[in-house]
Amino acid sequence: MVNSTGGHREIVEILEQEFASLLEDLTLFVGSVPPDLLYRNSQPPDSQGPRIPVPMVGEQVLKCAAVVEQIFGGLTANLWDDPFEWTLPETLSNADRIIEYIGEVDATRQRAFACFADDAALLKYVSVPSGQPRILLSLLLDSLVRASSYQGQAITTLKILSGAGLPGFII
Repeated sequence: MVNSTGGHREIVEILEQEFASLLEDLTLFVGSVPPDLLYRNSQPPDSQGPRIPVPMVGEQVLKCAAVVEQIFGGLTANLWDDPFEWTLPETLSNADRIIEYIGEVDATRQRAFACFADDAALLKYVSVPSGQPRILLSLLLDSLVRASSYQGQAITTLKILSGAGLPGFII
């Protein structure tokens, strides 16, 4: 594909689709989580042992969205702040609020990708808070991997809490 400036945007469009899919899947996932499991932080007791602490599903979802918000907020508005303060479970206490937040993150993602004229833009250096310039493509890929990791942790935690997909042991 070629945009109006004559540059190719294949890689930009692939990356945009990957981030969009991540956020869409995250939204669908949050909508499927039973409310009582969203912020539960331990496995229910069973007859075979004590309660096992696990990360909260909602917390992992918020971390996933926050990674995406931080990268695109940094790129579009030079706001590299950790979204921790406004993504607390107390603020985003239910699925509807989390889904609304994910929608805001997606809007920021869309604004950022609209600024990438072509694939060559991905090879430019970007100033980040650490002071070390980074190649934009590397920064985006790192963020996509980190966000996907949090998403996977949320899915795994839900499986643990709901008892689905747990392996059985044969002795």
